[in-house]
Amino acid sequence: MNKKIPAPIISVLSDHLPNLESHPRIDSLFMHADAPGEPPEGSKPVKVQDWVRRINNEAEQPLKVLGLIIECYMELPDLEEVAQFMFRSVRTDPKKEFKNKLEAVLTRCNLTYISGGVISDGSSAPSRSLGDLIKGRDNPAIDAEFNRALANVNSEPREAVSAACNILESLFKIYISEESLNMPQKQDLQNLWKVVRHHLGFDPKLLQDDDLKKILTGVLSVVDGIGAFRTHASSAHGEGAKIYNIKPRHARLAIHSSHTIALFVLETWDERKNK
Repeated sequence: MNKKIPAPIISVLSDHLPNLESHPRIDSLFMHADAPGEPPEGSKPVKVQDWVRRINNEAEQPLKVLGLIIECYMELPDLEEVAQFMFRSVRTDPKKEFKNKLEAVLTRCNLTYISGGVISDGSSAPSRSLGDLIKGRDNPAIDAEFNRALANVNSEPREAVSAACNILESLFKIYISEESLNMPQKQDLQNLWKVVRHHLGFDPKLLQDDDLKKILTGVLSVVDGIGAFRTHASSAHGEGAKIYNIKPRHARLAIHSSHTIALFVLETWDERKNK
């Protein structure tokens, strides 16, 4: 991710950050994001502009630095506009206004902000294939794939359920391939999971701690549940006689569960390799 920060974004930052933050706060924001060098001299607008240009010239991943600088603004909760009845006007929260302008200029520059301080430019890690992400163990980018699934929760909950299952299927297939295991004849989630969990030693009977046994038993059941949910209720299969009334909260449950399991598998896999 070596794409430069576009000039329109630099302009928005230098126009709005000085009105929102003090000199020390600007310094803190940029230093937290690993912006190169010491704080530039001059007024706040000059400081912001010069420092962002330095990021473009010296940082290995300018968009990564940018994402960390704007993270605290992009992830602000939606704030209600406060009516000023005395003056019969409406005052917009300045940080929300800044967030809106950032979203607009990012879109204009063909960039996308992803939760966690990640900015995708179409060639960055979050936009690569899931297979590449898993092979590279790029956990933040895998997180971004789950965020993409969550983006469909309200509008297309069935699609989101399919995505939750597809991410696990991709992970399990790559695990089986890289570990030179026998691919099951039927490559659905349940059969892929049986191969992976056996090879990783995910067997509650092998654990001495009763609490961990309960957790692992639940994990095994959750994967089977996600696969069955996709089969019966997602957009991946035609609806049968029984029609599931999928709500966004159901899709969120499937996605968050898949995310937890995927990271647990990846961390266990990496731990085994390190040993």
